Amino acid sequence: MKFKYKARNKTGGLQTGFVEGVNREAAYNILTGNDLYILSLESAVISHWYDPLVSFFKKVGKKDVMVFTRQFAVLLSAKISLGDSLKNVQKQTSNLILREVVEEISSDVDSGLSLSQSLERHGEIFSNFFISMIRSAEITGRVDEVVNYLADYLEKEHAFTSKIKNALTYPIIVFVLLFVVGGIMIGFVFPQLKPIFDEASMDLPFFTKIFLIAGDIIVKWWLILIIFLGMIIISVVNYFKSAEGKVVFDEIIVKLPLFGNLFKKIYIARFAESTSVLIKGGVPVAQALEITSRTVGSIVYRDIISDLASAVRQGVLLSNALEQNSTYFPSLISQMVAVGESTGQLDELLSRAGSFYTREAEEVIDNLVELIQPALMIVIGVAVGILFSAVLLPIYGLVQVF
Repeated sequence: MKFKYKARNKTGGLQTGFVEGVNREAAYNILTGNDLYILSLESAVISHWYDPLVSFFKKVGKKDVMVFTRQFAVLLSAKISLGDSLKNVQKQTSNLILREVVEEISSDVDSGLSLSQSLERHGEIFSNFFISMIRSAEITGRVDEVVNYLADYLEKEHAFTSKIKNALTYPIIVFVLLFVVGGIMIGFVFPQLKPIFDEASMDLPFFTKIFLIAGDIIVKWWLILIIFLGMIIISVVNYFKSAEGKVVFDEIIVKLPLFGNLFKKIYIARFAESTSVLIKGGVPVAQALEITSRTVGSIVYRDIISDLASAVRQGVLLSNALEQNSTYFPSLISQMVAVGESTGQLDELLSRAGSFYTREAEEVIDNLVELIQPALMIVIGVAVGILFSAVLLPIYGLVQVF
């Protein structure tokens, strides 16, 4: 956050300006550390009601960070200095927000801060995983190698996430369209046909009766239905946003038939890949597990991996700790970790485990995509058949009567 201050220096001179800090107390400490007597310290950020909307459109996505990391890695691999690399990346960055952030990072590095300290000031963009990797690299002197690791890791994550999104986009669109068409038929078409059927006093098919009743309810109570459905949706969304709801939601996800197995593979792949990269970067195993727990993407797995970190700190082998959580970590990964621990190649074996489960997850996604299309065709065919038979059969009956 940025704060505006008014202060007096050692000689009593008045000094005004801006200072950045995580909060007001941090900004105050920075100023007093520079031998300033604070007269006033106020937030320089003026909040508006439309700020959330602005922040939604003005944000840095994971893809932007991925591109930045790859460009940065290429420049560092070419033995260009850290400061010059940041300045070159800033010129090439298309996202205006990220460009400003890179400029600030470059200025911080030029003024004497380490790269990890500069990145830490922008924690809303760079994850704890990213910053911890850079911090460890600075200690070992392998910043260029670790930035390359990070670039590879982020590219794999992006490709994997994109594959999942692409697989889900088509069925979601189809189901939404089916729901909209069904709603229009039931809410508008059937109420128009009801007087004709009533006048003919004919025996209607079961589905026609159901749709006519549903159409009557929608026509008479549409406003109440919208309010009721809105309240249910808001309540459900708010619940799943709460701490308890997030845990319940993640528990449901990993226990879903068919999809639960897929999500487990995804989380295990992230766990193995992240931990491997951190250990390669020189981070101790327990600390690597703690960092990984916050980046895996599941509260259930976050808590389990945090427990693994605590067990490792107490002297328990990671393979043994994994074996005790066989519900969420299959025996294969604990066996591979055991081999890694015995050979001193834990990072390498975890990397192989991550690659294996990534391939497994991709195969499951490919199989699901192949199954989804024929399944959708069957569902759509049945739904359309029911809708049109509910309309056409009574009309055919009317023709027979007249």
